[in-house]
Amino acid sequence: MSAAELGVAPADVTAWRCDPYTEALARGYGPLFMRRPDGSLLSLDVQRWCGGVDAVDAAALDRCEGSTLDLGCGPGRLVAALAERGRPALGVDLNPLAVARAQAAGGSALCQSAFDPLPDEGRWGTALLVDGNIGIGGAPERLLARVRDLVRPGGLLIVETSREDVCERMTVRVTDGWGLIGAPFPWARLGPCALLRLAERSGWSHAESWEAGGRPFTALRSTGPDAVTPQTGRPPEVTRR
Repeated sequence: MSAAELGVAPADVTAWRCDPYTEALARGYGPLFMRRPDGSLLSLDVQRWCGGVDAVDAAALDRCEGSTLDLGCGPGRLVAALAERGRPALGVDLNPLAVARAQAAGGSALCQSAFDPLPDEGRWGTALLVDGNIGIGGAPERLLARVRDLVRPGGLLIVETSREDVCERMTVRVTDGWGLIGAPFPWARLGPCALLRLAERSGWSHAESWEAGGRPFTALRSTGPDAVTPQTGRPPEVTRR
């Protein structure tokens, strides 16, 4: 789907025209990769992002509490699915074409950074960092602290982590593998153990971990004097599907 078909004026996407991510969004599929400084590539699943919600996504959405903020929402499959469920949700993404696709799919989305002022700060029931978006900004501690300010006391954060036990901070470029390369930007990759270590330092407690379809997720709950945490009488759950 082109920018014109989504109602995005060419002037609105000028800064992204040579960006391979935007080109892949317009097609609805890859190939697309993040290129590390050493030249190795991390595959990005654009086709899944541009598709509908699958069973793995749905399991994460089933855990959302109250209003939901999807940070790095991309083309908006999750906020659109929440809207279909009648759940209040907002997506945030820096890419104009991604935001336009999210809105065209029926979701609400803003073209902003996770670190910009956002609506209802401190009142969101759940925040989402899926599809590797814990890497936003390349400084996970800063991102975790920011999200803690966005959710209500006792609010939930659902993070999709890397499968590997990794804590990697780097500068990457998005590439299509055919020679089109985007500008450098900071990124991070965290495995489940690294996420829990950083989360504890950033005002989060472990609520649950699960794996579905080969994708690992961790749910964190905001802690603090005003937090209201469900009392289950059992330790945090770890499940695999």
